[in-house]
Amino acid sequence: MHANASHELTTWGVGPWQGEWPEGAGSAEQPNPDSIYDPELLTNGDTRNVLDKYRYWKMQAIVADLDSRRHNFHVAIENWQHDLNIGSIVRTANAFLAAEVHIIGNKRWNRRGAMVTDRYQHVRHHSTVEEFIEWSKTAADDGGKLPIIAIDNVPGCKKIEQYALPENCVLLFGQEGPGLSDPAIEAADVVLEISQFGSTRSINASAAAAITMHQWVMQHVDFSN
Repeated sequence: MHANASHELTTWGVGPWQGEWPEGAGSAEQPNPDSIYDPELLTNGDTRNVLDKYRYWKMQAIVADLDSRRHNFHVAIENWQHDLNIGSIVRTANAFLAAEVHIIGNKRWNRRGAMVTDRYQHVRHHSTVEEFIEWSKTAADDGGKLPIIAIDNVPGCKKIEQYALPENCVLLFGQEGPGLSDPAIEAADVVLEISQFGSTRSINASAAAAITMHQWVMQHVDFSN
């Protein structure tokens, strides 16, 4: 927590900044418009659910900092039935610093589960699976195809625990219940399943997305630094 932050904590944040404003922020009488700090938050407190590092920062400053170090995987979700899991998947994508989230199908999606993390996470819409496939053909860093890694438990799929996920890829998830559509499965470079050991046939879509993103992180993030 910042040394000059108020000790009057709210549920998710801190109260008004105490004493002189942080370096570069200017003052209450003359805020610096080029500062990363938000004058309104410094004056009234910051109740957002953000890391302490980002307390009192402007939203665009937080996004810019995240953009400077985002991971190389994308997340895609089919949205044909207004799936309530989409918001939770966006929130998890933000937590694991995904490059971008892609909503395939209906443009409107339930944002409640995102807990406003969609303000910090890039989200792109594709009307159809075909449109999404066209995007993937030139979406890699070198302008080539970005591999589509589908997650579903269909015949012929491979186990995610035994698969080396590409560093640059898009992780594709279906809806709760029906799973991925046939066109989405056909478009995938590979279909992976998450090993399960209980009686249920499938796990929650948002849980599957979280497991998959963490699997990518465990394979590609250096934790020694």
